[in-house]
Amino acid sequence: MNIDFALILVLLSAVTGLVWLFDALYLKKRRLANRISEGDEEAREPAVVEYSKSFFPVLFVILLIRSFLVEPFTIPSASMVPTLLIGDFILVNKFAYGLRLPVANTKILDLGDPERGDVIVFRYPLNEKQNYVKRLIGLPGDEIRYDQHMIYVNGQPAAQRAVGRYVGQGSNAESTGSELLVEQLGEVEHQILTISARDRSRNSWVVPEGQYFVMGDNRDNSQDSRAWGMVPEENLVGRAFFVWMHWDWKLPGFVSWRRIGTTVE
Repeated sequence: MNIDFALILVLLSAVTGLVWLFDALYLKKRRLANRISEGDEEAREPAVVEYSKSFFPVLFVILLIRSFLVEPFTIPSASMVPTLLIGDFILVNKFAYGLRLPVANTKILDLGDPERGDVIVFRYPLNEKQNYVKRLIGLPGDEIRYDQHMIYVNGQPAAQRAVGRYVGQGSNAESTGSELLVEQLGEVEHQILTISARDRSRNSWVVPEGQYFVMGDNRDNSQDSRAWGMVPEENLVGRAFFVWMHWDWKLPGFVSWRRIGTTVE
């Protein structure tokens, strides 16, 4: 079940804020008037008002941070191994590509554009209730060709060099044995995985205006733009930049301490 936390935060903030406002403008004056007329020394606030005054500031601050600054996400699949592992808890920069209103996702301030090589979080075009994370390969107007594990951007190959075999642990052990390579995608150098016996197809795409072409770093274990198409600009959520926790029940001790505090390249 997909839970819309942004909508829940907006509703809770609105309800508690309106209760607090209604009390300040109307109920509080009425309580004071009753206290004076009846000679009461104290007029207690209703419990709903007390809770609203306590929770509204907290909820509102969380809403602002989550909507406009950073938002946490978890990694449930192996599509971005070795950059992001199953069990990673990441932070996403929400203002890197402009400020958007929560729930409506309407851009209200343009602060920057996605760059080739960014690791981006976006709402899956075929089911916008799901968030995906992939690497941005193609910008609007680019011609992307994928030929036997090599990416060509506008005819230029993204240089690769082999560095050995990948060895995964815990839930990521399924990727063990894959070929580990370093790829140079524009200004970004990052690691990828391939399996020589898989997906040696030849395909090309032209990225339309206002859309982006994305791929997983685990090239032969990723459903991405090669399968379901482009990501519209309005589906962008933000840029992944930090791993703040790694929890994997298949690991001894469950936590990978060396993953905590790593940046996403």
